[in-house]
Order: sequence, then C-alpha cells, then structure tokens
Amino acid sequence: MQALPAPLQAAINHLLGQAAWAREKLAPFAGHAALIKMPPFEAAFLIGPDGCLSAPPPEAELEVSIALPAATPLLALQGKDAVMRAARIEGSAEFAETLGFVIRNLRWDAEEDLSTIVGDIAAHRIVAGTREFAAWQQQAARNLAENLAEYFTEEQPLIARQADIELFSSEIDRLRDDVARLEKRVQRLA
Repeated sequence: MQALPAPLQAAINHLLGQAAWAREKLAPFAGHAALIKMPPFEAAFLIGPDGCLSAPPPEAELEVSIALPAATPLLALQGKDAVMRAARIEGSAEFAETLGFVIRNLRWDAEEDLSTIVGDIAAHRIVAGTREFAAWQQQAARNLAENLAEYFTEEQPLIARQADIELFSSEIDRLRDDVARLEKRVQRLA
C-alpha cells in the first residue's frame, strides 16, 4: 500500500491547516485509514489525531475506499461537484460521509497565503482582480459560444435551429402516419 505523494499530502494538510472546522470534523477518526484509487494511481492516507493526513503504517486496515474515474482531471475542469458525482465511496458509512463532506467543502484561502508575501491589502486586491478576470474570461467564452452558435444557425446555416429540428420531426411523424393510413386503404382495396 503506497502512501499519498508527499507534495499532495502537504498541500492537503495546508488546506486543512486553514480550515479548523475540517480538522475538528476529521479528528474523531484519528487512526482511520482510507484509500484513493484513480487508475493507474492508488494511494492511502491516515487521519492523524490533529485531523491532518499522514502516511499509514504498512499494517493499517483501510476503512474507506474512494474510487475516481480515469477522467477525473477532465471532470475537475467542470468543478468539484462533477468530480464528487463521479466518485464512488465504499466502506465505513460515517467515515466515508465525513470525508465526502470535508472534500466537498474544503476551500483554499489564497488571500490568506498571499497576504504573508505581499500584505493584506495587496493580497485582497490581487485575489479580487483575479476573480474579476476569471469571471470576465468565462463571460467572454460564453459570449463567443453564443455568437458562434447564432452565426452558424442564422448567418451561415451549418447548424439547424432547435425549432427547425422540432418542425422537421413533427412533419416526419405526420408523414409516417399518412403512409400508415394509405397502406391500410390499399390493403382494404386489395
């Protein structure tokens, strides 16, 4: 059983260090071990008495298994919720539920980390500026997608509009019904 890589364990412990609520939630499970599986990666961790993660001893019994699909890095681009929906957690129900809750709600306080380097005011402005830039990027991407969709449906029709598809489908259904009625009439005449 391989332990979590040291950099990943350090990063998670850093996040736990910023979230006292998460450490308090995990502390009752001190000494409990869990396994994370994401093909081809597989690693175990142990909850310490302080609620942080550590490497499990070789004889540790795994109480929870968290299986992630191989596409997890792509799902992560859609957000933490997409990853959590794809995860399969097995084992001790209470421990698994606690781990799931902590994973869903654990957030990085970038402003806190940055404030130790550049100060509180500058850190606040940098983080706020980064959030605004990210929101602007998302809006620009959304606008581009909408404009391309409109161009390819209205200006240069390469993509059918939803209304046209629905009309076509209803006309096909009507034609099918008409052909069925015609077949019945022909059968009666024969």
